[in-house]
Amino acid sequence: PLLLLPLGCLALLLPPRGAAEFSPSLDSDFTFTLPAGRKECFYQPMRKEASLELEYQVLDGAGLDVDFHLLSPKGETLVFEERKSDGVHTVETEDGDYMFCFDNTFSTISEKVIFFELILDNMGEDRQDQEDWKKYVTGTDLLDMKLEDILESINSVKARLSKSVQIQTLLRAFEARDRNIQESNFDRVNFWSMVNLGVMVVVSAVQVYMLKSLFEEKRKSRT
Repeated sequence: PLLLLPLGCLALLLPPRGAAEFSPSLDSDFTFTLPAGRKECFYQPMRKEASLELEYQVLDGAGLDVDFHLLSPKGETLVFEERKSDGVHTVETEDGDYMFCFDNTFSTISEKVIFFELILDNMGEDRQDQEDWKKYVTGTDLLDMKLEDILESINSVKARLSKSVQIQTLLRAFEARDRNIQESNFDRVNFWSMVNLGVMVVVSAVQVYMLKSLFEEKRKSRT
């Protein structure tokens, strides 16, 4: 399970206590609320010669921006972005825990809703499954099909399905962000419409009062 703990202003080069950790997975996505003036960090264990792809989007909050940090297991800064609304980053990994942080300490009022997705490639699990399959089908000749062709077809289908799932997830994130923007704009339009209506009522009342007072002054002057 994913655990989310605040880190405050803890130095980036020091691993945070209780930072969140993902169980090994090929594809993980998560949406969370980052309070104003806070920073949240997560760990992702990786293997050597694997690939880590991380995409994030700010779905809601004033400015739709956040600071992003990605650090290697040695504490080296791989990516550092300031006040960005989204980003996509891919790194070739080594053994160890990679840490990525979302920083909202620059904001003192507005909280942010953040979506991010992790895609892990070449984690070694697929290769082990393929070796196990070869062990069971060795020595058989199934309709003159080569095992390599079967594996290639399966991997191709699997890659396309994973890509489809990724695109659908991103589309849902875009839809959520656009909906939040539209709802915010709707509230602003209603608010300023009421303000304009109130101003018009006040101006109309003042004009009626001024015209009425002019006529009354003329009547008094004649008498």
